[in-house]
Amino acid sequence: MIRLRRRSVGFFADPENRLHPVVRRVLAARGLRRPEEIDYRLASLHSPGTMPGVALACDHLLEAMARGHRVHVVGDFDADGATGAAVATLGLRAFGLDARAHVPDRMRHGYGLQPEFVEELAAEVGAKPGDVLLTVDHGTSSIAGVKRARERGLTVIVCDHHLAGSELPDAQAIVNPQLDGSAFPSRALAGVGVAFYLLLALRGRRRMLGASPEHEPELKALLDLVALGTVADLVPLDRNNRILVAKGLERIRRGRMRPGLAALFEVAGRDPARARASDLAFAIAPRLNAAGRLESMDTGLRLLLTDDPEQARELAHRLDAINEERRALQRESIDRAEALLKRLFLPENDLPAALCLRQEDWHPGIVGLIAAALKERHHRPALVFAPDGQGALRGSARSIQGFHIRDALAALDARMPGLIARFGGHAAAAGLILPESHWETFQSAFTELAGQMLSEELLARELLTDGELDAEHFEWEVARALEACGPFGQGFPEPLFEGVFECVRSWPVGNVHRRLLLRPEGSHRSVTGFAFNLGEDPPSRFRAVFELEPKESNGRREARVMIRHLLPV
Repeated sequence: MIRLRRRSVGFFADPENRLHPVVRRVLAARGLRRPEEIDYRLASLHSPGTMPGVALACDHLLEAMARGHRVHVVGDFDADGATGAAVATLGLRAFGLDARAHVPDRMRHGYGLQPEFVEELAAEVGAKPGDVLLTVDHGTSSIAGVKRARERGLTVIVCDHHLAGSELPDAQAIVNPQLDGSAFPSRALAGVGVAFYLLLALRGRRRMLGASPEHEPELKALLDLVALGTVADLVPLDRNNRILVAKGLERIRRGRMRPGLAALFEVAGRDPARARASDLAFAIAPRLNAAGRLESMDTGLRLLLTDDPEQARELAHRLDAINEERRALQRESIDRAEALLKRLFLPENDLPAALCLRQEDWHPGIVGLIAAALKERHHRPALVFAPDGQGALRGSARSIQGFHIRDALAALDARMPGLIARFGGHAAAAGLILPESHWETFQSAFTELAGQMLSEELLARELLTDGELDAEHFEWEVARALEACGPFGQGFPEPLFEGVFECVRSWPVGNVHRRLLLRPEGSHRSVTGFAFNLGEDPPSRFRAVFELEPKESNGRREARVMIRHLLPV
């Protein structure tokens, strides 16, 4: 059962009544206090000057520029890492540097900068002493990989956003807002956001040295990719990140985006002129991520870098096909995971505080998706593992609000040193590797730790709403005003309302969805509604948790009730 709880609403100062009362209520419930906080001008971005390591990084990039050395940008195999590598590569090229983009293979290299990958760079692409190796979205925990690169004579710049462990790599510069002592105002940047900030700092340093602004690159042209990576990585959308995403979406809506992103919108069947953060999260990012999960993110990186629309379409169709394969594999794997849970824990109320599962034939590239599905369905941390074929288990963890999964792994590592070979991540998600022989000990120890740390209150399935709407608020103008306050996402959730409705009429849409004609309680007017995965007609009267969506069709404007949960009255 889902327990509904209304968000607490603080004071929102709007003396000029610039915003609709419903909008003020929603913003106040998200901790905002004045209209200026939804002013998303680029001029309101935090300055890059206080970013740790950025001055040193700029010095090394300027030296590479002066000496004609290459920059080898090494991204990660997810959407954040790929967009970050693309942003860094395109930006550095625009400054005149010879930048080459690379991405490790999930299956062969694993996460982070590994010594073996450094050797491949030297042998296969000619990385030589004096060249710069720039990691994007990883590197803070890559002690051995950075050491090997330094031994090879490479200048190493780590550009990352992940939490640091007890030891930092011996890089020439580490650009990371999460480092201890960081004075940068926002620690929520994604990897792609840190890469963008490095470019901003480089532009500023060149200006200080006398470079003419007339001959510098237009960095805002990269914001479409910054928006995609930021949304895809599920980092909190604080104001700084909302500015980056809002400006990226603005460029997408105007058609001023990279050919690869335009091609992804095309194969996804989404209208870029109406692009929202949810389109990036649920339609575009999964297609990009699919390459890194099942094959190689090299395909996705090529898509993001190409200037050729025809090549972009070809690569986008390839990613779309890989994504369909991923979806089928994901459905089958989640079904098997649920069956395994039923065998292990019957009835469901006997489930442990954390779910730790492994299967010999699960694909390592989708364990994170399985973990995410289990976390959503059972409202508890989920850790899912698959063998890597070399005597180790690769795991992915997803967590619920109030249980910092990376900190929990760190606590277990401190309690039982050597149990986990390697781990990293943040509050909501983490990755880890452990020897197969440690599986049973890890499963027991982590489940015990979670049981100690998770209270019954945290494990209760609770849904926060923005309360009920008055009958006169089911209007296009209100829905559009709410939408304009976005982008919404992690840490800044979509407005979600609750209310009682009478179902006047119901039509099937496909096999499992329903189009509804609804009458809100206390109203004499009807509104259009949609219920996804309902399968059958709803009761004649029910309580719904819903979003209010503005819809324009054939010159007609209306507010539609998009039902997310249907509950008995």
